[in-house]
Amino acid sequence: MTIGGPDFVSFQVRDLDASARFYADVVGMTRIPVPNPHAVAFSDGTTTFAVRTPVEGMDLDAGDLGRGIGVWFRDPDAAALHRRLVDAGVPVVADPVDGPFGVTFAFADPDGYTVTVHERA
Repeated sequence: MTIGGPDFVSFQVRDLDASARFYADVVGMTRIPVPNPHAVAFSDGTTTFAVRTPVEGMDLDAGDLGRGIGVWFRDPDAAALHRRLVDAGVPVVADPVDGPFGVTFAFADPDGYTVTVHERA
């Protein structure tokens, strides 16, 4: 048996509705129905991403969220997404560069998670 790579990623967030709106309306992700009142999920048809209320015992203010973990989203027009996020006032933590994965940049979501966006696989 061979294990595959991640097929589901979720961020625990302070305000589920605000984070769900951010990822749907500002970032442009496609929301999918999830039978869980504590989570909102998005998918591009391959990998699923969700925002969810914190699990019991999780203190989101106890330290840096996601420190040491890199979460990358692919967008075939990363430059256009960058412009849209800047226009919406989203903090950009790494300006766009042209690298091995095409245009690549990083932004901070409403909870402070850093998300990197790249153009190619």
